[in-house]
Amino acid sequence: MTAKVKYEEVEVGQELPARTYPVHRIDLVKYAGASGDFNPIHWNESFARSVGLPDVIAHGMYTMAQGGRFVTDWVGDPGAILEYGVRFSSMVVVPDEGGAEIKITGVVEDKLDDNAVVVALTARSAGEKVLTRAKATVRLA
Repeated sequence: MTAKVKYEEVEVGQELPARTYPVHRIDLVKYAGASGDFNPIHWNESFARSVGLPDVIAHGMYTMAQGGRFVTDWVGDPGAILEYGVRFSSMVVVPDEGGAEIKITGVVEDKLDDNAVVVALTARSAGEKVLTRAKATVRLA
């Protein structure tokens, strides 16, 4: 695959279309199986509450993965990501009824050499910023 977004068509300050990703407990169970992280705070409500959490919470890496998905959906090629990093700033609480949502926005922060751009991401759930310092360096077409 190659990136579908062209470097010459992207400008610093350009906003990427916002996306909202639903999160349900079944997603967390599937992620636990794929990652091997079966910590009960991610699937067992009574355990999560017993350790002081408001409810089941999404894996931090699951939340980070949604940011990566946002970038790859935009660029059209998972192999185009050269670098990606975040800081976790809050939890994605996933109630049994209705689940949760992660809303992700992005803006082109810098244009680099060799058709690369830096995209700054913002991820929120229930009004809280759940990822900070989230940036991806991506090679465009």
